[in-house]
Amino acid sequence: MHPSEPRRPQPWPIRLAHWVNVPLLAILAASGLQILAAYPRLGPRGRSYALYPFQDAVPPSWARLGGWLAGARHWHFAFGWFLALNGVVYVLYLAFSGEWRRRLFLPRRDTRDAVATLAYYLRLRPAPARTGLYNGLQRLAYTMALVMGALSVLSGLVLYKPVQLHALTALFGGYDPARAVHLLLLALLALFTVGHVVLVALHPRTLGEMVTGGRKKPHVWD
Repeated sequence: MHPSEPRRPQPWPIRLAHWVNVPLLAILAASGLQILAAYPRLGPRGRSYALYPFQDAVPPSWARLGGWLAGARHWHFAFGWFLALNGVVYVLYLAFSGEWRRRLFLPRRDTRDAVATLAYYLRLRPAPARTGLYNGLQRLAYTMALVMGALSVLSGLVLYKPVQLHALTALFGGYDPARAVHLLLLALLALFTVGHVVLVALHPRTLGEMVTGGRKKPHVWD
């Protein structure tokens, strides 16, 4: 570890990308459910996937956006580009600013701490393994969220242009598997959001820092 100049825990590009994601993810989730409602089956040519228990189950109207299939597709694909752009800018900032060192999960550094932190949350350990901006479990969660976001964009591109992007479609095993992956990623991102909100409730200081940036303090690269 080596120190650098004092800085805020949450730089403004991180905060901006975080808050831009909030309405974008809400719009994409609601319009995606409206698209699903037009054909609430996941199997190819009307067949069912044995592991999917919600065949023909239509999402509730209050959770959908777009009014009909074409309207929902307009919302979904229009705002999907903004989400992808926001993600690219965020990743580039992590790379060029060096923030990736303290935010992304590095197995050799963070695995033991992630296990210890999970044990603490499960009341199997009396105290967390370490303190700092992020623990190993948070880094793992945020890194997985980035991976899921990238996979959501790629699988969404397959659904948008399956023929033109035939090589990408083949990587997902075809159009129907890509559709299943896309819906699964929505569910996983929803679970991540719930867990994120719970952790913010347990550590409310982090919400203030994500709004104001927090107080400047001597910074140490982990």
